[in-house]
Amino acid sequence: MLRTRSFVLALVAALILISAVPALAAHTFYGIVRHVSTTNIKVYDPHSKQTLAFTILPKFNQIFSGDGKTTYQMAAIKPGRYVGILYDQHLLGIRHANRIYLLNGANDRIGKQ
Repeated sequence: MLRTRSFVLALVAALILISAVPALAAHTFYGIVRHVSTTNIKVYDPHSKQTLAFTILPKFNQIFSGDGKTTYQMAAIKPGRYVGILYDQHLLGIRHANRIYLLNGANDRIGKQ
């Protein structure tokens, strides 16, 4: 009984410490949409010749204009559209999109005024 109680206390302490650690900064990937569905998006960067796939969580609604002032629905993302994606890989090591920015061209960067 004492072992079980100390194990539970150690587990709770570990969970508190893990939740207190600040989240790591998200990465940004710019490119042209090659494929988009309700569960993922594939983006090709013509500069690095790299294609990355990102998981999209259900009811994803973090789609913005390049300056971040206008929001869009998922239907606005089409193949051929230039986008900037803020993503991380914290959830089981799977790359997932936190925010998607619809950009006008390859020279745009997120937050440009």
